[in-house]
Amino acid sequence: MAPLRGRPLASHAFEVVRRARASDVLADAIVIVGRGDDALMEVVRETGLRAVVNDSPEQGLSGSLRRGLAELDANAGAALVLLADQPMVRAATLEALVAGWRTGLGNFIRPRYADAPDQPGHPVLLDRAVWPLVALLEGDAGLGLLFPPGTPGVALIDVAGSNPDVDTRDDLTTLEGSWT
Repeated sequence: MAPLRGRPLASHAFEVVRRARASDVLADAIVIVGRGDDALMEVVRETGLRAVVNDSPEQGLSGSLRRGLAELDANAGAALVLLADQPMVRAATLEALVAGWRTGLGNFIRPRYADAPDQPGHPVLLDRAVWPLVALLEGDAGLGLLFPPGTPGVALIDVAGSNPDVDTRDDLTTLEGSWT
């Protein structure tokens, strides 16, 4: 597992989720871990979050979404979906998404980052009404494909900064050099 600032990359996002749960922004927090990913499982344990094993990681993001939503409490009205490879996610972004949903802003809410306004922002908030649509997805497709900007029920919340993916060693090197 790639390190960032002396810690595993995923632990940065997990720590933001842990704090959001402790401050009651989130009622629950589940981390989907692919079968056999012992390194990630250890990071989840160290952060104190609940891990759920995805026995079919070859199904990609769509399979992880289905597994995670199935684990949530039957009374959950919405879910925030975060990506572990986005270590710059901020608690303020989670709070803004949840607040927007609570005021009825939309069924699919995502941030629009000031430093990357043309890129789809993450995390995303999914109202329970759209959860069944996850069944339509395959592979590494997320719900963003079904909810482009301008679609009824889709809302963007403007937030500061950026939240880049770290998919390659070059991405990690770039982030290390720019993260203050």
